[in-house]
Amino acid sequence: MERARLAAQGKTGELRIGMIPANAHDLRRYWETFRTRHPQRGLRLRHAPFVEPFAGLRRGEVDMLLTWLPALEPDLIVGPKMFAERRVLAVSVDHELAGRSSASVEMLGDFQVARGKHIPDYWAESYTPWHTPRGNIIERSAVIENVDDIFTLISAGEIANVFPVHVSRYWNRPDMDWRPIPDMAALDYGLAWRGEAENGMIRAFAEIVRDLGPL
Repeated sequence: MERARLAAQGKTGELRIGMIPANAHDLRRYWETFRTRHPQRGLRLRHAPFVEPFAGLRRGEVDMLLTWLPALEPDLIVGPKMFAERRVLAVSVDHELAGRSSASVEMLGDFQVARGKHIPDYWAESYTPWHTPRGNIIERSAVIENVDDIFTLISAGEIANVFPVHVSRYWNRPDMDWRPIPDMAALDYGLAWRGEAENGMIRAFAEIVRDLGPL
């Protein structure tokens, strides 16, 4: 049925990209270039959960994954970087940090943050460090499975949480306040795919990202 659907559209194949970040609109130059250079190929973007982040790749549900880095998985190839973003701290509107000009990494040691279920430790640490610069533990209390769970806990004042800055634009909410974290390095996002599943479409899209360079 899938082959018939593609054939009806004049396509000889389809590249499926899973996206952990939510900023697909910001990255449209990559999608548009792929469609222009390879009109015979379809392109389908899919949301990819950050819980068990690489499982969809391994099950063959997507061909490539756009993920924050690093992705230190022995069966995966890490391709070109697509973008990097500064980070912000999300708190409730009545939180003690709300309205401040900025937050700092050291402040994270004073509050609870979320802990993703079934996430590799090294991958979690690249998103939010385990310790502040002074060595204080950044407590991960609430085990969450999706972004809605995080937002609910932030709104209730139970946690504060770090996000890449695009989240503050795509999920601007009246019950939350977003504070920049100037002393936190930008978070890199890049492509990954299974080495054993690499094909011409995957190589073609990676080449486009290399040609255009990171956003």
